[in-house]
Amino acid sequence: MKPSKEIRKNIKLQAAATGHSLNKLDVLFASGKKNILNIYCTAGFPQLEDTGKVMLALQENGADIIELGIPYSDPIADGPVIQQSNMQAIENGIAIGKIFEQLHEIKDRLTVPVILMGYLNPVMQYGIENFCRDAAAMGVAGIILPDMPLYEYEKIYQPIFAKYGLHFIFLVSPQTSEKRIRLADKLSKGFIYAVSSSATTGTDADMSHQEVYFNRIKDMSLNNPVLIGFGIKDKATFDFACRFAAGAIIGSAYIKALAGTDNIHETTDHFIGQIKNL
Repeated sequence: MKPSKEIRKNIKLQAAATGHSLNKLDVLFASGKKNILNIYCTAGFPQLEDTGKVMLALQENGADIIELGIPYSDPIADGPVIQQSNMQAIENGIAIGKIFEQLHEIKDRLTVPVILMGYLNPVMQYGIENFCRDAAAMGVAGIILPDMPLYEYEKIYQPIFAKYGLHFIFLVSPQTSEKRIRLADKLSKGFIYAVSSSATTGTDADMSHQEVYFNRIKDMSLNNPVLIGFGIKDKATFDFACRFAAGAIIGSAYIKALAGTDNIHETTDHFIGQIKNL
């Protein structure tokens, strides 16, 4: 479903006001599409030069958003599966500069929104403005840095991300207060990332126990759409999360599938086919 002419006109006006082209996340959510599937992959995994192959396979087989992980030695929000993929990618030789080189090779072929997910330390080492400039040049739509403090973003970094037309996405959890959720909603653009539990990614917790939390978020009528992540691993958990949100995020389950494959496209086709019942 494409955005209506009126919605698309409003998005264009907003983009023109900031001097940037249309943000693909805005276009996607304005389309009214339901059950949005955001899939996480680790840059430089399974092999160093597999980044582009994985991303194109995700796009070609039905992912609506691609969340590209920037490997880091201490990924505090991630469970053992993604941690291991981070370590493997680092051993393979991945780095932020290399990721941008890989994105440059395929950016003209990517049509779905791309989000970079990483941690503050390596981004600071690269330089916040350098990072935002290069990410925008590679067609990136949004950024997730789980350890970015709300206060620092609001008071220091927000103008830099806005300068380059990048949407910054904050995470909220079952323990996040309503006041903090509303502040995250105010500062976020694109969507709110609602983690299903306070555990790390890849948790096997029963998400049905979080129904009260999901309904609480839903009933808050936030300005941004919500995607639910952590513990989404199959069609059942994906469909359950989509009852309360615009869509869901899958990471560890896909990384597991990639770890043992010798055919990225075929594995991705099978994985997404099971999620979307294709």
